[in-house]
Amino acid sequence: MNEASAARAWLRTQVGRIRPKSTEIAAVPAGSAAPPAPTVAIVTDSAAALPPEWIARIGCAGLLTVVPIPVIIGENVFSDDDAELEAHMSLALASGTSVKTSRPSPGQFERAYKAAAQAGFTNIVSLHMSAKLSGTFEAAALAADRSPIPVYVVDSATVGMGQGRGVQAAVESALRGEEAPAIIAGAKAAFSATEIYFYVPSLEQLRRGGRISLASSWLGTVLDIKPILGIKDGAIVPLEKIRTAAKAIARLEALAAADIAARGAAGTQISVHHFGNEAQASTLSESLERGSPGLDDATLTRLPAVLAAHAGLGVLVVVVAGAKIPPQPDTKP
Repeated sequence: MNEASAARAWLRTQVGRIRPKSTEIAAVPAGSAAPPAPTVAIVTDSAAALPPEWIARIGCAGLLTVVPIPVIIGENVFSDDDAELEAHMSLALASGTSVKTSRPSPGQFERAYKAAAQAGFTNIVSLHMSAKLSGTFEAAALAADRSPIPVYVVDSATVGMGQGRGVQAAVESALRGEEAPAIIAGAKAAFSATEIYFYVPSLEQLRRGGRISLASSWLGTVLDIKPILGIKDGAIVPLEKIRTAAKAIARLEALAAADIAARGAAGTQISVHHFGNEAQASTLSESLERGSPGLDDATLTRLPAVLAAHAGLGVLVVVVAGAKIPPQPDTKP
């Protein structure tokens, strides 16, 4: 190779090193000015069910921190990000071994906040699962008082990708260089634009964990029904009670499909969560996609262990988000 060829090869290598990777989020269009560097870090918890591949595309070190929520199986404590947790939990749930959850310690959040400050961020927006279902929000609020930089702690009043869609909106806003108030407003709008529908084969895990206390008067002592449940104002609420699994799953799909149709597929995202029944969830997701061509996004992810610990094996969750239902015209005289 002559000197000119070697020089061209060296130049291509250097350009390749500095060229934005295809996995980065919010790439800047050619000819556009780059947005200012993010100054607001985003912190959330593992109940947000964020797809790992989405997290990998963020492309800004330290911008997002996901604090794992502990899961207690028997006498052993596992972190929600433990690679072996799913296998341990599946066995425990199938065998009837006690499975519980605990909020993260304030110290976990304090370390996350300090790390964001050390990385050069000047503010933090901390978005967490419903305070009615977990003490995670409270732990984050306690840690915020000891943070070296201002922390805005927000109760999402939801879980799973209902929470996750708001976190995604917050990250994208932060990457655009927006400040904390705008980021919070966008996240809250995303939270409020989601609906969650879910089916559990058994109510036993929810009953043990006290998560169906608000629905107990409706459910009574009949724990063998196959209910469709939802999240309203941060709490689990019953939507419909059905006697067979097949009819319940069909009804779950029908409710989600009707919601998508009311919003319009364009601009609407769906997320299907599962635990121990990925094939069944995949079938449900594919059916919803076929019935609603033009969806903005569709994801299939395992339900976070902190949620599966209460929902049990075989849970199916559909989160419908985005594209708010347009206001109905006023037909009154």
